Amino acid sequence: MSIQIRRDTPLAPEVLPLLQRHLDLMWASSPPESVHALDPAELATPDIAFFTLREGEAVLGMGAVKRIDAGHAEIKSMHVVAEARGRGLARVLLDHLVAEARALGYGRLSLETGVEDVFAPARALYAKAGFIQCPPFEGYWDDPNSYFMTLSLA
Repeated sequence: MSIQIRRDTPLAPEVLPLLQRHLDLMWASSPPESVHALDPAELATPDIAFFTLREGEAVLGMGAVKRIDAGHAEIKSMHVVAEARGRGLARVLLDHLVAEARALGYGRLSLETGVEDVFAPARALYAKAGFIQCPPFEGYWDDPNSYFMTLSLA
């Protein structure tokens, strides 16, 4: 079966279980004041391009590109289900989000992830894709539980 990534809605019934798993993991992994994950309704706004990664009907991953301003966007809610990890799907999804951000005209793409060990694979993935550590951006603060990264799309 082939993998497809498509523009989607975070409110789709088949997407909600994945979003709930993501939110549960975020709340279990970080102190409450350091959880920056968005709920489905917050992801379903016009300034966010939301995507799912599917194999057949199975929703295996998701990610979003949120507009900060005309030249800067943020990756939100990137997640691949644990059962599908180790197949390179996170990189496929990340590459898609970077390409979408470029296509939307952004010159910079940033993200926030955690410092906890559970986030080490994500930090390594982003670094391998060229993201570098940066200071807090749009709406974030210098939180010791957050790790900020950015990528120039120019």
